[in-house]
Amino acid sequence: MIPWLDPTAPPHFPTTASALTEPNGLLAAGGALTPAWLVTAYRHGIFPWYQGGEPILWWSPTPRMVLLPEAFRLHRSLKKRMKQVPFVTRVDTAFDAVIAACATTRREGTWITPEMIDAYTTLHRLGFAHSIEVWHDDHLVGGLYGVCLDRIFFGESMFHFEPDASKMALARLVLEAFERGIVLIDCQMSTAHLRFMGGMAIPRDAFETVLARAITAAPAPQWWGDAAHRSGDAACEMPSRGGAPCTTRELVTCLTPWLAAARARAPALREAFA
Repeated sequence: MIPWLDPTAPPHFPTTASALTEPNGLLAAGGALTPAWLVTAYRHGIFPWYQGGEPILWWSPTPRMVLLPEAFRLHRSLKKRMKQVPFVTRVDTAFDAVIAACATTRREGTWITPEMIDAYTTLHRLGFAHSIEVWHDDHLVGGLYGVCLDRIFFGESMFHFEPDASKMALARLVLEAFERGIVLIDCQMSTAHLRFMGGMAIPRDAFETVLARAITAAPAPQWWGDAAHRSGDAACEMPSRGGAPCTTRELVTCLTPWLAAARARAPALREAFA
């Protein structure tokens, strides 16, 4: 049995150690999809995931799939395509279209319900939820959305209408992570696609340790920081897009030195989470 959360009560969750092992990470049911409930959930590494017609279900699986910006793999084939095809990446210019596309292209279930769309659109208007978009000839062909609290980005879903477009969106997110001091991208569940791009599975307690260090007690909505938020002494020397639109060719140019510098500074970063 899992506990039922009173939606009229202040947001609260049981300890994540009480989550079920089967299904992996199921923690509680009930609650609400208000900004207060969602921000409280993400602060503790908890996210909603349920089918239409079900009560809201809250999850905290272990292991947890994450992507460290330093570990992102910009594979040669992707880099070549990004240089050859005139894609453009943008940030927060079409959130509604991105979440709608994610909802209509899901194959494993229609978990992005109308209520979820409304909830995350509200978070976007409040400055907590954000979208990365990939455009080709002024058509939206790929993207992702998620929630950013302080130095953690919680990825929710991605889509593509053209090959590799979701990978390009992820590459743009990694660039924004470097520029804005985001230390970890939460990917929730392990997939072969994310492992191929550099994602790794870490224990729940390690994930929660990172959250405790990277999220303040009362996180405020933020996305574009100033130079003080950027990572490392060499940050000011790196090429920066500052959230502006850029072609995928420009994205490769900006992202490559960040990856090289980060890996040189932290060659054993992945082992630290073992």
